[in-house]
Amino acid sequence: MVIKVSKLERILKERKSYPAANILELEVPPVHPGEILREEFLKPLGLTQAQLAEELGINLKVIDELVNEKRSISPELAVKLAERFETSTEFWLRFQEDYDLWKRSKR
Repeated sequence: MVIKVSKLERILKERKSYPAANILELEVPPVHPGEILREEFLKPLGLTQAQLAEELGINLKVIDELVNEKRSISPELAVKLAERFETSTEFWLRFQEDYDLWKRSKR
C-alpha cells in the first residue's frame, strides 16, 4: 500500500505530540527510514538505488545499507532526501529517532 507523503507527514506530526514512552512500549520496532525510502518512494517511482545514489551524489553503498536497514539516516542524507522527494528533513529524522529510541530501549 502506498501512502502519500502528505498523509505520512500528517501522521508523524500527530504522533509527535504523544509522549516518547509510547514508542518504548511497542513490541515491534517502529518503521525504519530505509523501509519508508524503499516502499514509499523507490518502488512506486520505479527508481533504483543506483539512480538515487547518482542523483544525490553519494555512494551506492550508503543507499543500499539504508534501504536494507543496516544504516541510520544522517542529517546530511535527510536533507538530500527531503530535497529530492519534496518532503521535510524532519520527516526522515523522525523515523530514525523513533527507531533508535525503540532499539535502545530493548537492549
